[in-house]
Amino acid sequence: MRIDIITVVPDLLRSPFEASILKRAIEAKLVEVHIHNLRDYSTNNYKQIDDYQFGGGAGMVMMVEPIDKCITELKGQRDYDEIIYMTPDGKTFDQGIANELSLKENLIILCGHYKGVDQRVRDHFITREISIGDFVLSGGELGAAVLCDAVIRLIPGVLGNETSALTDSFQDGLLAPPIYTRPSEYKGWKVPDVLLSGHTAKIEAWREEQAYERTKKLRPDLLED
Repeated sequence: MRIDIITVVPDLLRSPFEASILKRAIEAKLVEVHIHNLRDYSTNNYKQIDDYQFGGGAGMVMMVEPIDKCITELKGQRDYDEIIYMTPDGKTFDQGIANELSLKENLIILCGHYKGVDQRVRDHFITREISIGDFVLSGGELGAAVLCDAVIRLIPGVLGNETSALTDSFQDGLLAPPIYTRPSEYKGWKVPDVLLSGHTAKIEAWREEQAYERTKKLRPDLLED
């Protein structure tokens, strides 16, 4: 997989890909992540990529021309499955979308900034608009990092145990069940006996029951869906 991220503040995006699982995935050549500074595509001597709104109003708007130049250059080099715009008014990101995107080959992610982008960018270039929640950030960079982390970890070979991602919360529409590790007893707090039984069928049945009960208690909306 290849992911190209277009941003006004590339420094915000470097560190998430320089540590832990994402770093190992890149080093193993399971994914390529390329960060593009939108100011490199400005035709203005001051590297301007934003301007005032037509009709007045507070906040600057990212201009269509530099975004067009960047996306057109990238599309001239390869085909892209999706061109994603990170925006608070996009569809809320969830595990289902992460699963879907993990099967793609090439993605472009455009990070919004300031008041947002010229609507013509959304009308003519963007294929999918995604939000990570009903709140507003200073820009789409952190949202893009969240999306990339959720997607990249699903690529075969990224996690040490490939079945690990399949048992995460939300994969089956439920929250994950409680998990424990050694010691089996600590300060009188004991691990449930069933997990120490070695009886696979009973353990799986317990986990399914616990997943349902946790979801019912903490996220009943998932059961409604």
